[in-house]
Amino acid sequence: MTSDEIVATAHALADAARDAVLPHFRAEGLEADSKGSAGFDPVTEADRAAERAMRAILAERRPQDAVEGEEYEAKAGQSGLTWALDPIDGTRGFLSGTPTWGVLIAVADETGPIFGLIDQPYIGERFEGGLGHARLYGPRGERALATRPGRPLSEAVLFTTFPEIGGPEEQAAFEAVSRQTRLTRYGMDCYAYALVACGQVDLVIEAGLKPFDIQAPIAVIEAAGGIVTDWQGGPAHGGGRVLAAANRQQHAAALAILSKAEG
Repeated sequence: MTSDEIVATAHALADAARDAVLPHFRAEGLEADSKGSAGFDPVTEADRAAERAMRAILAERRPQDAVEGEEYEAKAGQSGLTWALDPIDGTRGFLSGTPTWGVLIAVADETGPIFGLIDQPYIGERFEGGLGHARLYGPRGERALATRPGRPLSEAVLFTTFPEIGGPEEQAAFEAVSRQTRLTRYGMDCYAYALVACGQVDLVIEAGLKPFDIQAPIAVIEAAGGIVTDWQGGPAHGGGRVLAAANRQQHAAALAILSKAEG
């Protein structure tokens, strides 16, 4: 599979997911089931329809590739490539009518993600990264993605999805970083990672992620010049605790705090 084929396939998946999801967004009567045994972990027909649409394209174009998605069982492959699909990252936001959810698509080899898309169907923005690409496509045209240059942690903008990040040890570590930053914001889901890639945000810190939550953001942010690791500075494509930074200066400063977290 050539690089052009990977990129074209990923964009075809994103187009199909847009078509599947948008009819449900802000639609009257949209219902959600809860997948969680503790707390509300919603899934909607929009999630399922988008993943089915993407899997159908992969079954036609790339039957030899593995697929790992949020809503259906993983499919084994023989090619050495795995597609990681999150049909709606931020279903809580989707249900609330906010436009900060997104479709996450990544393809990875044995080393991790090599190409990824963060797509926001309602806004019409698509962030791509990897295989020589680092671009934003949107209502105002397209432009190159580039993360912010280094600056002190005291000037940083920090995001996470939930104020109650992880367990007590993770919460304490996050708050220790937050106290040193200029601004902390919450609730953006995958869109926060896109903002790192386009130079608006300095840091995203999260815990408890799945591979399909983070592989596309890794590809996009790294292509734009940023860094994504776990809280020990190692690979993050398996999920878990994640630190995404716009530059090495802020990555090092945040990592020095997060790496002390227990567990």
